[in-house]
Parts: sequence; C-alpha cells; structure tokens
Amino acid sequence: MLKLLSKIFVLLLPLALALSSCGDQVSSTPQTPTDQTMKHHDTPHIKQEKFGSVDGQDIIQYTLSNPAGMEVKIINYGGTLTSIMVPDSAGRWGDVLLGFDSLQGYLQKENPYIGCLVGRYANRIANGKFTVNGKVYQLPLNNNGNSLHGGQKGFSRVVWTAKPLPETNSVQLNYHSKDGEEGYPGSLNVQVVYTVTNVNELKIEYLATTDKGTPVNLTNHAYFNLSAGKDSTVLGHTLTVNADHFTVVNDKQIPTGALDSVKGTPMDFNQPLAIKTNIDKVPGGYDHNWALRKSTPGEPELAATLYHQGTGRRLEVFTTEPGIQVYTGNFLDGSLTGKYGRKYVKHSGICLETQHFPDSPNHPSFPSTLLRPGEKYRQTTIYKFSTR
Repeated sequence: MLKLLSKIFVLLLPLALALSSCGDQVSSTPQTPTDQTMKHHDTPHIKQEKFGSVDGQDIIQYTLSNPAGMEVKIINYGGTLTSIMVPDSAGRWGDVLLGFDSLQGYLQKENPYIGCLVGRYANRIANGKFTVNGKVYQLPLNNNGNSLHGGQKGFSRVVWTAKPLPETNSVQLNYHSKDGEEGYPGSLNVQVVYTVTNVNELKIEYLATTDKGTPVNLTNHAYFNLSAGKDSTVLGHTLTVNADHFTVVNDKQIPTGALDSVKGTPMDFNQPLAIKTNIDKVPGGYDHNWALRKSTPGEPELAATLYHQGTGRRLEVFTTEPGIQVYTGNFLDGSLTGKYGRKYVKHSGICLETQHFPDSPNHPSFPSTLLRPGEKYRQTTIYKFSTR
C-alpha cells in the first residue's frame, strides 16, 4: 500500500506544481506603470501634508492628480497654487508655475502675489475710493496712491478654510471677509473650488454672497512659465488673446475709461505672436486688461492661448469673465529665489488673470462689479494643458 501511494504521489506532484506555477503566474503578472497609475487614480485620492503654520494655524498642502499624472498643489494660505506638473511633447514632466520651496517664501513681504487668490477686488481701484448707495468708501493705498488686489492684506495673505472633495477631485476653500475689512462694505462669504479633471484641466470656480452692496472682483495670480525652467523668461512664449479692444491706462495703470482697438498696436494678439515681438514698445511691459470677445454670457469661452515651442506645452484659458489681465512679470528683478533655487528675473513668468476690468466701480460704462444682497457672484476659469 505504501509503495502504491508513493507512486501516485510521484505521478501527481508534477501536475500539482504545474497548476501552482500557473496560479502564481496569473496573480503576479506585472502591471505597466500606466496601468498602475490608472488604477491608483480611479478613485481620486487627495494627498495632504503640513506645509507650515501661520499665527498658530496649520497650513496644509493638498495635491490633486488625475489618471494622466497631472498634479496640482494648493495651500490654504492665500488659496495659493504652489505647483502644476504637466508633461511636455516628449512626455517629460515639469513644473510650469513660479513659486517657492517653503511657506516662508510665500510669507515674505516681497512676494508679488505668486500663485494666490486675490480679492476682495483684483487689480486697481483709483485713489482707493468708490461710492456705493451714495456713500464714499476709502481703501488702503498700497500701489502708487491707489488700491491694488484688495489692499494691505487682501485675500492673498489670509488662511482659508479648506475641505477636500475626493468625489470630484477637488479642494474647496472658504473665507469670511468681515464688514469693513480693508475698508470694504458688507460681510462677504467667499468659496473657491479647485478641480483637476481627467483631461488635464485645472478648473477654478468662484462663488460669493454679501449682506451689503460691495464691489467684488476675484481671480488667481499664478505666474506661468511653460518651459518649466528651461527658459529664464517667457519672452519666447507665443501668446494669443481673443480680444478686439483693451482698456487704456495712465502712467499709474489706472484706466482712463477708454477702450481702444488693438488693431495695429502692440496689444494685438489675435494671431499667435511671441511676447518679445512688441514688448519693448509698451512702457514698462504688458500689464493691461483686454476686453474679451464674448458670445455666450455666463459660459466659459476661450480667452487666451500660451505656447512654448521648445517643449510643445500649450495652455488654453477659458473663462466666464469679460476681461483678462496679462502681466509679464515686469517688476521681477532677480532678487527673489524661487523653487529649485531659480532666480526670478524680469519676465520670468506671465500672469493670465481672468477678471472684470480694473477700477470698474469708478467707470459706469464698464461691466459692473457691484454685488448686492440676495445676489450671487459666480466666476469660472479653466486652465487647460496640452502639447503639440
């Protein structure tokens, strides 16, 4: 009997090993990196890590990513975008945002609004004055005798309440601006939602309500350089702006009230044009508002396209707003050290700030920025990245 059992065992052993081997092979088949990435991001996971603290409040950095591998990082200090990682045409990844390696960089007084949310009123208000319901309001003067980007502190230097929304691959930021803050009337509740989509878009949705009439104009002040550091400036980038007119300004960048045609001027970017082509003809460089061509009010429409030939990266900007402020980093002077030890020289980055027109409260002919009780301020801007 023992001999018979031994023979059966010897006969069956190879078959058992073969079956076992087949089973191991199926379960351990290596996945490609793409497969692993797709599987990892099927259910969006929002990474959170401490980035420092301000006045005893934790500053958290949130990382949003999509199946393609695009990554966007946001901190709740100033609602600031700290990094956008996207590929070039050869599949090499790079960070296309100017910024700093640590919170201290964003806290420094010299930080020129890099990557942050700005408000209650983005851009300039002449002499820091406006009138609502017959009452004159005076704002702090922080820019050549005018008010810029909300005043001395503004929304860019406060800690926002943040809430991850994994189901939509988003981070929701909230801030309550008290009545009288920076001189503005009304308690303003602001909500901003950053979302990364599966087609390499960063969508920014703004919502605000007030209990008193107040001007509201919100935007993000990201500085882009699509070369991801290969070029020290954006002068070689190609820009297209879908606008026939721009707001004429005085020597302090305050609108005169006139809208001039871009045709035949250095402001004409209706056809793709390298930024360096005419920038020397614009005193101080580009820091102007273009009045966008709009066909469907309230719907995001293509406002501008930025392209870097060396890497093949392209950025398309869609917005519901009537204007876009193009700023070519004219005041960067090399004194700031940014991420990866890079010195931010003049024109290191370009801002494409979707918004209402500068100084609108003092120009009745401009689209109104007055938000009244019972109304909702809404704005949507989409930054879409691709290659060609």
